[in-house]
Amino acid sequence: MKSQITIKKIQDLLIKGVQNIYVDDDTSRRMWWASLEVIQKDFLSQNYKQGGIWVASPLPAFNDKKFLNQLHGWLWSPEGFPYFQNENAGFLPVNNSEKIKKDNDLVSNYKVLNLSQEDGYEPFLMIITPNFQCVLSIVGEKDKKILLMKCDEESLKLSIELMHSKLNKANYDEGIKFRDAINNLGSLNINNQFEKLFWPMLSAKLANIEPNHNIQNSVINDEKNVQITEAKLLSAISHEVRTPLATIRTLISSTLKKYKMDESMRNRLIQINNECNEQIDRFGLIFNAAELVSNEEPSLNNLAKINLAEILKKLAPLWNKQLNRRGISLKIDIPKQLPQILSDSEKLELMLRGLIDKNTRGLKEGSILILELRPAGQKLKLQLKLQKLDNNQKEILKKDNGSDIGPVLNWNPQTGSLQLSQNATQKLLASLGGHVTQRRDTGLTVFFPISDSK
Repeated sequence: MKSQITIKKIQDLLIKGVQNIYVDDDTSRRMWWASLEVIQKDFLSQNYKQGGIWVASPLPAFNDKKFLNQLHGWLWSPEGFPYFQNENAGFLPVNNSEKIKKDNDLVSNYKVLNLSQEDGYEPFLMIITPNFQCVLSIVGEKDKKILLMKCDEESLKLSIELMHSKLNKANYDEGIKFRDAINNLGSLNINNQFEKLFWPMLSAKLANIEPNHNIQNSVINDEKNVQITEAKLLSAISHEVRTPLATIRTLISSTLKKYKMDESMRNRLIQINNECNEQIDRFGLIFNAAELVSNEEPSLNNLAKINLAEILKKLAPLWNKQLNRRGISLKIDIPKQLPQILSDSEKLELMLRGLIDKNTRGLKEGSILILELRPAGQKLKLQLKLQKLDNNQKEILKKDNGSDIGPVLNWNPQTGSLQLSQNATQKLLASLGGHVTQRRDTGLTVFFPISDSK
């Protein structure tokens, strides 16, 4: 029994004996669409009027409708074409995938057949005309790709026979059409000069690629757009979460003032109120971070002189209550007569609450949080030190666990909690004039610029 013919098998057979020069994924994409442009502009454009056939996978390789109209084509593509979202969709010249989505006429000019998982998703193109023929493909593993171009008689004959067998098995009628189309071309005139011309012309094309054609830049921009979209969605969700929490908080406050109740009920409502306050603060911080990511550039225009030491002392009683409920101690070490800093008072208070919450979640009873404020040249240094005393009275620093799930949030599987990601924390503090460093041996340190005393 013959083994199944796949696109990958054809590629593997053609690559035998080829000298391997490996390139990364982005380079292979540039080489692929540059090759397509050279082939279409300098060779196929002079030969397509005589008729011929093409076979491609997993996307049509042509960006000129005249080739699609004049030549018989067969496309092996995944289910859902033309809305193919695999990373290999980048193997179209100048991101031609958008053009294909909008031009439904292109789809009707060739037969679309189902691409199986065994075929793989590496780009493949075979062109056969009376006076011009070639097989072009990208093969290899991730970041270890090879641009394969074959135009010799033996490789062309092998590719035609294997593709005919594959078509026969997948769709017998299309197999007959393929064989008839090949036979109608008559004897092929193999252009032995093509290979000698192709590689120098491809090298010249790649050397003249403008920076804005760099696919890597396009990918980076796409990722940034996705991040901004995610941040905007998160900003809207944060707002929707805070609104009902604020309503609950208002109702609790009104209930505590208007109605008499036993002490246990009062304490329970106060506890719910405190939880609402903490969650409103958390989502307020997430909202600020999401807006910052959406706006891309941090704004320092609203910074003013503030007394960081007074803010820490004002917030200390609230932090003590929150941490004491979890059996965590708070120590604040602030010397007298410290200079003022430049920041945004309201947003900084929210940020400091977030830092306390972020760095104490998951700590067990007996843990200690130390806030230390010290001058450091033209800056004030705020240090958050986390420690827990074991049986040998040795300090154990909290390890940072979790993984980022977007541009703003980090999820810790041990505690099941969502917190600001390290990147979002750094950006948010930067917008407040601060610079954050975090090392395993020193904990979290934030530097704030001292305001000009004059």
